[in-house]
Amino acid sequence: MDFHFRPDELRVLGCLIEKRFSTPDSYPLTMNALIAACNQSSNRDPVVRYDQAVVNGALKSTRAQGYSLIVTSADARVPKFKETVCEKLSLDRPRAAVLAELLLRGPQTPGELRQRTPRMYEFPDLPSVESSLAALMERDVPLVTPLPRQPGRREIRYAHLLAGPIEDLPAGEPAPAPPVPRSAGLEERVEALERQMEEVMAKLSRWSP
Repeated sequence: MDFHFRPDELRVLGCLIEKRFSTPDSYPLTMNALIAACNQSSNRDPVVRYDQAVVNGALKSTRAQGYSLIVTSADARVPKFKETVCEKLSLDRPRAAVLAELLLRGPQTPGELRQRTPRMYEFPDLPSVESSLAALMERDVPLVTPLPRQPGRREIRYAHLLAGPIEDLPAGEPAPAPPVPRSAGLEERVEALERQMEEVMAKLSRWSP
């Protein structure tokens, strides 16, 4: 089994996995909530601006491959959407959290993953993150791979393989410039506001005609 998901499909699947564990009361997601999740400015790299046509196309193609579902019920005003990645690939919560984070932010070190996954799953220590990474790498069809250590970096970064094999980086590729520092408090407030907006949109969708 080879994976060749498009960037929009990866973003949609990553968001559905993330919200399944981080905001279970608002899951499955409405179309509006899923668009908002895809376009979040926090916990996303790159930041995108998908419209309904893009998200709907990604849902349609992932649904055809068996990785997402549309959910309807008599008491729901609008359809909702859920992922089936965890079931199809037999992922427990820790491994799903690691994979979702790699889908949403790209290659990361174990330390970065531990810092960024608590909204989905709180790893007790670094070895537990490394254990989940190892499990994702040691499958018959690996879902994650280590990247060559870059000059100036001590930790190895890991990347997902759901977009296909990753070509080797050229030898001696310089380490990327450090990111512009952001206020941790500001980022937390932005994330909290985005969660509140998702909850409001989910409530409104239940009452919309």
